[in-house]
Amino acid sequence: MLTIGYIGNGKSTNRYHLPFVLQRENIKVKTIYQRNPQRESWERIAGVQYTSDLDELLNDKEIQLIVICTRHDSHYEYSKLVLEHNKHCLVEKPFMETSDQAREIFAIAKEKGLVVQTYQNRRFDSDFLTVQKVIEEGKIGDLLEVEMHYDYYRPEVPESAHSFDPAASFLYGHGCHTLDQVISYFGKPDHIHYDVRQLLGEGRMNDYFDLDLYYGTLKVSVKSSYFRLKERPSFVVHGKKGCFIKETKDRQEEHLKLFYMPDNKDFGIDTIKHYGVLTYIDEEGTIHEEKVKSVDGDYGRVYDDLYEAIINGKEKTITDEQTLLQMEILETGIKNLK
Repeated sequence: MLTIGYIGNGKSTNRYHLPFVLQRENIKVKTIYQRNPQRESWERIAGVQYTSDLDELLNDKEIQLIVICTRHDSHYEYSKLVLEHNKHCLVEKPFMETSDQAREIFAIAKEKGLVVQTYQNRRFDSDFLTVQKVIEEGKIGDLLEVEMHYDYYRPEVPESAHSFDPAASFLYGHGCHTLDQVISYFGKPDHIHYDVRQLLGEGRMNDYFDLDLYYGTLKVSVKSSYFRLKERPSFVVHGKKGCFIKETKDRQEEHLKLFYMPDNKDFGIDTIKHYGVLTYIDEEGTIHEEKVKSVDGDYGRVYDDLYEAIINGKEKTITDEQTLLQMEILETGIKNLK
């Protein structure tokens, strides 16, 4: 049994973590720390302790893992506190504000023999897992280009911002999803082209980015904008023999926002209208077009991997090197802001 506690009792904890953890019989949620109990807005979970005394959480000998679900600007201090109390640590993304902070946290964990990692749940998005399946089946041939889009039409968000904080930027807040997907599957790129913008002008929030990561002849593009009235496809994959287009994103977040939880059998599951389309040419020169059944996503797999690392001593799936590379790419991207 893995016994865990949370720092933070907001949307992150209650929407993106607990619905999956509570499905797992080998994990026990013991305590949730909330700094401002008077602002409590989520229904309490039966059998879980709630406290506004951080020491109660940190000094509980039963708790092995503490999950940090707070604003990015508190991740560094809370992570140090957790590790200093000899607890394993899972941190919401973006992991830290700088790569230097990340290196320090990883060094402390290594010295103490503890596990610390970031919550890269988007590795287990249905659309991303389906793209991997299509690539590995080989029908589209050698890869030439992959486009990944994460679009919104929310002009009120950048319009309300009149200052710029790199760690609260669109690149940091959303690039941490897609960049981790790229790094986890394709590894470290040979080089990167950055196009990071403030579409509303200097001194406003970063609201657009387009990063091209090159792997030999393969180009992987990560593109996002707050000003896309019509979203681009979630994934477009081109190979020498064909292409795969997945129009829609993973549906787990869609369902969570509707409070439709993982205990429903069809939670997060694509229907046929959500399936991507594979087009390819076979050895006889015949062109085929077919829908590809989506692979089921599951954010909770992050916790499955953590359980194996903490309880059974297996290697972490989300490695320190991958997280540091992501942080360095984010930092360089912000330096190239236009």
